[in-house]
Amino acid sequence: MNPSFIRRDSKAWQLQVWVSFGIAMSLCAIGLMYLPGEDLDRAFMFMGYLFSLSTAFVLAKFVRDGEAAARQGQASDTPMFRLVAWGSFALALALTGWGLLRMDVNPTYKVFLGVSWLYLITCAFTLAKLLRDRQEADVLEAEWRGRREARAAQMQEKNA
Repeated sequence: MNPSFIRRDSKAWQLQVWVSFGIAMSLCAIGLMYLPGEDLDRAFMFMGYLFSLSTAFVLAKFVRDGEAAARQGQASDTPMFRLVAWGSFALALALTGWGLLRMDVNPTYKVFLGVSWLYLITCAFTLAKLLRDRQEADVLEAEWRGRREARAAQMQEKNA
């Protein structure tokens, strides 16, 4: 395998993913900073956004690892971890959505918070995929280089 055949994302796509994730984080931070009402509401929503974000990354890794294991004919994660990955993501979304709906703020503000939150979650999945694709391409390239160097060393031994 030649490194030129290893699929890598374009620099423009990488920039777009990182910029989108930064915008989503900024929108959520601005929305939460200026959230009217009680400090407890702000704290609850911050924890909900953080919980949703972290479980999105865990779920993305879980799904990707499961697919990689299936391709190699190996067993994937345990059923309990499957429950933890999917359950925590569902719980994070449900609790954050419930908190957002029950808050006593202007409906327009709720929509802003909700849309920025969902934008953050979709950007997290896209960023997780970008980072995993990059890591897999780096591993393939390292394997290719190692094989090439081993072949070159064998050829030198034969010629010596």
